Amino acid sequence: MSYYQKNLEGYLKGFMGFNALAVMVQSCIGGIAAMMVLENGASPAQMIQLFFVVILASGFNGAVLSQQKPKLVFDLLLLSVIGNSLIAVVNAFI
Repeated sequence: MSYYQKNLEGYLKGFMGFNALAVMVQSCIGGIAAMMVLENGASPAQMIQLFFVVILASGFNGAVLSQQKPKLVFDLLLLSVIGNSLIAVVNAFI
């Protein structure tokens, strides 16, 4: 059984509780990523990065609020956390 599958099964067991926690944590990570992007200026390149930060965060939050299938919500959570973390780290070292 893969690491992804184990985490998905755990997420499914506590779906409602994990969603409440995930929305808060993921929104904080998105806010940090947005702050890191905007610290480097407001050029078109930063605005494109900010667009992706907002889309990733809003996509996950929208999936939770619209009660999508748990696997889709979990996948969007992973995409959002990894994507926003990557953008924040890249902008921290620019």
